[in-house]
Amino acid sequence: MMRLERLRADHAPALLVFEKENREYFAQSIPDRGDAYFVEFTARHRALLAEQAIGLCHFHVIVDVEGALLGRVNLVDVKDGAAELGYRIGERAAGRGVATAAVEEVCRLAAAPYGLASLVAVTTLDNHASQAVLERNGFTLVEDISVGGRPGVKYRRRLAATR
Repeated sequence: MMRLERLRADHAPALLVFEKENREYFAQSIPDRGDAYFVEFTARHRALLAEQAIGLCHFHVIVDVEGALLGRVNLVDVKDGAAELGYRIGERAAGRGVATAAVEEVCRLAAAPYGLASLVAVTTLDNHASQAVLERNGFTLVEDISVGGRPGVKYRRRLAATR
């Protein structure tokens, strides 16, 4: 079992550990964040919370029943009823349905209470697991793109408002 928690200031220590522990694992399928990300982590975390407070983004961590951080799922660049979905699942939780469940939940949140009408998501062409997660959650392929200099694909999902 897992649950999403809206990103808070007190998530910072666990999130930093999560990102460091999974850095090499993530770099196998997505562009690396670079050393500056870790050096500037505290200031960046504060900046993300400020963006979230004014509605530009919706950040979430994924935790298990014991409260251990399994991943993150975010909606960024919120504008005109749309946002970009991004997610990353730690190596120890990979392949257990966590990404599929987290994306499903954030899509529900995106429609209501966040009031979004559509989401886009991008992934590298060789990240078949991410593509499968998106397709299982109703995203459709819309175009080939470049992701950090690597061949990639862009997906879109229209959301049905729930009230």
